[in-house]
Amino acid sequence: MGADGSKNRKRPAEGQEDEDFSSGWRGFLSSMGLSIPPGLCRLAPSALHLGQRRMLQGKAPDIPEHVLRLAGVGPGKLRAEWSLPGFITMFLPEFPHRTVPGHKHFQVLSYIAKGSFGPILKVKDKTEQKTYAVKVIPKSEILRLGVLEQSKEEVIVQRQVRHPFVHDLQDCWQTQRHLYIMCDYCSTGDLYTYWQMIGQFSEDTVRVFAAELGCALGFLHDFGIIHRDVKMENILLTDNGHLRLADFGLSRRLERGGRAFTICGTIQYMAPEVLSGGPYNHAADWWSLGILLFALVTGKFPMPPEPDHCSMLRKVRSFPYETPLSLSSPLALLITELLCKTPSRRLRTLDRFKRQTFFRGTTFDLALLQRQPVEVILELRERPDRAAKARRGLTLSLQPLKGFDYDSFLSPPTTPDTQLDANTQTHTAAPFPGPLFPLQPAQEKSPHGEVFV
Repeated sequence: MGADGSKNRKRPAEGQEDEDFSSGWRGFLSSMGLSIPPGLCRLAPSALHLGQRRMLQGKAPDIPEHVLRLAGVGPGKLRAEWSLPGFITMFLPEFPHRTVPGHKHFQVLSYIAKGSFGPILKVKDKTEQKTYAVKVIPKSEILRLGVLEQSKEEVIVQRQVRHPFVHDLQDCWQTQRHLYIMCDYCSTGDLYTYWQMIGQFSEDTVRVFAAELGCALGFLHDFGIIHRDVKMENILLTDNGHLRLADFGLSRRLERGGRAFTICGTIQYMAPEVLSGGPYNHAADWWSLGILLFALVTGKFPMPPEPDHCSMLRKVRSFPYETPLSLSSPLALLITELLCKTPSRRLRTLDRFKRQTFFRGTTFDLALLQRQPVEVILELRERPDRAAKARRGLTLSLQPLKGFDYDSFLSPPTTPDTQLDANTQTHTAAPFPGPLFPLQPAQEKSPHGEVFV
C-alpha cells in the first residue's frame, strides 16, 4: 500500500478519491475503534481534508509549530493538516480515548501542586464518594519535551504492579488535548515533609521504614522494574504512617541481568555507576535507599548536591561514606553495605537485606508490618507547622483553577471545600512523571539536584 509515486498517473475525480478513501481505510479502522494516524492520512491529502471537515468543522487545533515539527509534520504543511485522530492515536493504547466524564461525575476539591508537566488536582468521585489525585498533562508538553515513550512506560509499569508499599495507579485516559493519570490520594503527605519537621528519626522508626522500602524494591526488581528515583519526596504516607513508593516517571522495565545507561534521577541519591553513564542495574536503587536511610537517621545527607553529575561523580568517588559513631553497629553496617561503590559487592537483594543484624526480630510479613501505626508520623501530622513544611517555601494559589477547562473534564471549584489543600501542597502529593532528557545538559529540578541527562 504505497503512495502514488508516478507523476503521469491519471488522478481520479476529487470527489471519488475522497469517497473511496473514506469508505475504505477510515471505515475499516473506525469499526475497530481506531483513528487514522497522520502518516496514513498524508497518503491521501484530500481524504485528510474531508476528515478534518467532519472532525474539526473547519477549525484548526491550536498546536504550536515546534510541536508539529516534533510530530513529523513538515513546515510546508498547513496547520489544519494536524488532525485530531493522529493526536489521539499516538498516545494509544496506553492512554485509552474516552468520553469526558464531566462535572457530574467529578468535583475538584483543590489544587495540590504543579507537576513536571501540568497541575495535580485533588478530585472527588461523586459516584464512589472517594478522593483521588489526578495529574492533568497537556499533550503538547509531552511532545515538546520528547517524552512520549517515557510517559507511556510510566503507566505500563504502574498498571503491572500491586503491592502494599507501592502507590497504586487507579486509572488513566486521554481526551483531545490532555492526558489524565488518576492515583490514590495520600492525605498524610510525603516523608520529606516529616523529616524536615523532626530533623531525624529514631533507629526504631527507621527500621520500619527500611523494612517497608526494602520489600517494595525487592518486589519491583523481581518483577523486572528499576525505579531510578528513590528519595524521600517520592515516598507517600498512609493514614497510619506507613510508606508508599510513588512516582514512576523515571522507572523502566529491566530484567535481571539487564543494563541501563541513561543518567537520570535526583543527583544527591544517584549511585556512582549512574552518575558515570552506566552500565548500571537494579543495584542503583539500593544505593539510593542507603542514602535515604543515612539522611533519615542522621538528619543530613552524606554530602551536599553538586550542580552537575560530573562534579557529583568526582565527589562520590572520593567520599568515604563513613557512618557517624552515634549509630548502632547493626545500622552502620547496613548503611555501609548499601553504600558500597562497587555494584557487584553492594547489598542489592531483598534476601540479603532481610538477613542484616539490624532487622533481627523484625517481621517482613507485609500484613504484620502494617498492623502497628507509626506513632511519630501520627504525632507530627497534628503539628500546626506541617502545612508550611509541606509547601517547602512555595506559594501556591488557586490561579491554575480559575476558569480552567481541561476538555470540560472537571468543573471549577465553587464550594468552601475548594480551598488550597494546605496539608498536601507538595510536588509529590501524587506521582507525576519527571522528564527524561537523554543527551541533554544536566538540569536542576529540586533542592536535592534532580537531574535528567
